[in-house]
Amino acid sequence: MFAVVRTGGKQYRVAAGDKIVVEKMAGEAGDNVSLGDVLLAGEGSELKSVAGLTVSAEIIAQAKAEKIFVFKKKRRHNYRRKNGHRQQHTILRILAIGDEKAKPAAKKAEAKPVEAEAAKPAAEKKVAAKKADADKPAADAKPAAKKAPAKKPAADKA
Repeated sequence: MFAVVRTGGKQYRVAAGDKIVVEKMAGEAGDNVSLGDVLLAGEGSELKSVAGLTVSAEIIAQAKAEKIFVFKKKRRHNYRRKNGHRQQHTILRILAIGDEKAKPAAKKAEAKPVEAEAAKPAAEKKVAAKKADADKPAADAKPAAKKAPAKKPAADKA
């Protein structure tokens, strides 16, 4: 089975077990990533539906490409600039093609209600603090009056 995935602005034809070099991705060596932007999938001459299809891959390494030298010159003006650049890239090993996107989304939905319950008591404390501040007189809140800038003394004519 093969798939065409898009990552880093480029498209790659991959199959299980392939190693590809892509633009830098977040993660460390050994982490698993999911490539969700699948453009095409199939086996042999048959094409399959790509709705909800993902490609799972493992990060093998984070590396840099060979150095590229950029040399600028304007003749007869003694203008020469030398610069170098090393593009960062990630090496991936394709583990499987055909995972569903819906499975990770369900885990995230379960975790959110727990965090929301913990945040409610903190919000109530803030409301109580604001009510206490409202009881204080508003005279303290007035900004200080601005002073006019000092004038320079006139220069003496001698």
